[in-house]
Amino acid sequence: MKKNDIILIAVILVMAIAVLLGMRIWQKSSTDGDAVAVVTIDGNVYGQYPLSEDITEKIELPDGSYNILSISDSYASVIEASCPDQICVHHNHIKYQGETIVCLPNKLVVEIHGGEDNGIDGSTY
Repeated sequence: MKKNDIILIAVILVMAIAVLLGMRIWQKSSTDGDAVAVVTIDGNVYGQYPLSEDITEKIELPDGSYNILSISDSYASVIEASCPDQICVHHNHIKYQGETIVCLPNKLVVEIHGGEDNGIDGSTY
């Protein structure tokens, strides 16, 4: 390797680190610290609940079905539902930006907006 090759590699590494740091700073500044659980039913926003407050909310649908959303210790979870499969009830509690709980029979989606990112691209249960 010649001296110019080493200089080129060093410049590319410094530029890559600068871009990575810039993206990290932009990501931190673009997400606020106030995480909110946004509940949508059939694509329409039903309500927004801050994760900083402990609440239990019964979400009733026109056909008589329901889901009970519980927020405690900055985590959101569905603790009870009228759906037959109970997948939303058995789902892990959520806290980080982009995580969701879905109740397909009731067309309910609970998604976290804002707050911190957990750094994981995806997960399965």
